[in-house]
Amino acid sequence: MEKILEIKNLVYQYEAGSDSLALNDVSFDILKGEWVSIIGRNGSGKSTTARLIDGLMAAKSGQIIIAGETLTEENVWRLRQKIGMVFQNPDNQFVGSTVEDDVAFGMENQGVPRDEMIERVDAALLRVQMQDFKTKEPARLSGGQKQRVAIAGIVAQRPEIIILDEATSMLDPKGRAEIIRVVREIKAQYDLTVISITHDIDEASLSDKIIVMKDGQIDQIAEPATLFVKDNLTEIGLDVPFSSNLASALRNKGLAIPETYYTESELADFLWQSILTK
Repeated sequence: MEKILEIKNLVYQYEAGSDSLALNDVSFDILKGEWVSIIGRNGSGKSTTARLIDGLMAAKSGQIIIAGETLTEENVWRLRQKIGMVFQNPDNQFVGSTVEDDVAFGMENQGVPRDEMIERVDAALLRVQMQDFKTKEPARLSGGQKQRVAIAGIVAQRPEIIILDEATSMLDPKGRAEIIRVVREIKAQYDLTVISITHDIDEASLSDKIIVMKDGQIDQIAEPATLFVKDNLTEIGLDVPFSSNLASALRNKGLAIPETYYTESELADFLWQSILTK
């Protein structure tokens, strides 16, 4: 498959002259259409990596290759159009006085013709089920609604890559699940590549592969099923959900529950099937 992102020997230092490196020789590839999660404990370098990919900061050394083109000072603004980033706090992204103004803002900067802009705004808001809020003030929306608008603003710009920088961490479980569902649908419709910076195991479990970062370096790269079985989830920077704790407790009680990751609904289905087959 085609590589849409190549990270080669990336080094980043927060303060010139400092001995400590925020990133130290980080390298990995992401294929077009993949969903990749980058996880790690606080300070591991995952959000720094995301900001370097999006051109918000400049690396000390190394290469970032986006769709076959190396990111430079000269092309950073053009290549950034291939990437949309959704941050943890959507309030930090809002600039428009209404929802539709905010969704249109990025396209105005790109010089998209007005008629096309209006069509894209309507299509993007419909896609995230926020079409009835287009004239509302973003500040009056709920947390989940704000994130939907932030995603609509990114989708309307037609990027090739979406980066979710802990975009669901401020939401309750229901709101988090809704945002992930919306992103999955958008990814499938537009064949997008998704990079998710997250502590949430349910979000990470959707990934084609997970990149684990530790102390500014790549600790390992693995598929979710492999990683969740062999590693302590807390140690690699994931929040341990109720379903994992319950499954572990049931195994300790002698129930034959396979060593794999279950969402709450998957664990409930497994236990129900176990009861029916007895």
